Amino acid sequence: MHIRFSTAFAIVMITSVGSAALRADPAEPDQSAAAAKAAPPSVTVISSDDARGVLGREVRSAADEDMGRIVDIVVDKEGKPRAAIIDFGGFLGVGSRKIAVDWAALKFGKVAKKEDKVTLALTRDQVRAAPEYKDDQLVVVLGASGKLSPLEFGPEK
Repeated sequence: MHIRFSTAFAIVMITSVGSAALRADPAEPDQSAAAAKAAPPSVTVISSDDARGVLGREVRSAADEDMGRIVDIVVDKEGKPRAAIIDFGGFLGVGSRKIAVDWAALKFGKVAKKEDKVTLALTRDQVRAAPEYKDDQLVVVLGASGKLSPLEFGPEK
């Protein structure tokens, strides 16, 4: 007896769907109907030449001084990046401190390769004098020029 692959696949799928329906908890509302009515998710394709992750990326000053690596990103309530946390100073991870620098102070030149560096518009001495970033505490963000304003959080909606 020869069964074509597509016929065998259809039989397996029908059996799987039928057995899943039998195992479903009748007390739970049918969520498959709601899921079927929801719009499909959007899909965006971004070339690796146009975008890359920044975590772990090396940061250099304009004078090509080693400033550390980006280890975290601070975002506001809307998800917009406000600051990058840089693991600054130390040697082989010993004696380093985390410093929050203004997102606008970072310049992303090339992003084609993971080895491409990020430039920070601050000197090593300026970053060295900045307070350390600590989780669950106020974030003091070091800006390149001008002034930074605190995040304004209104009443919860």
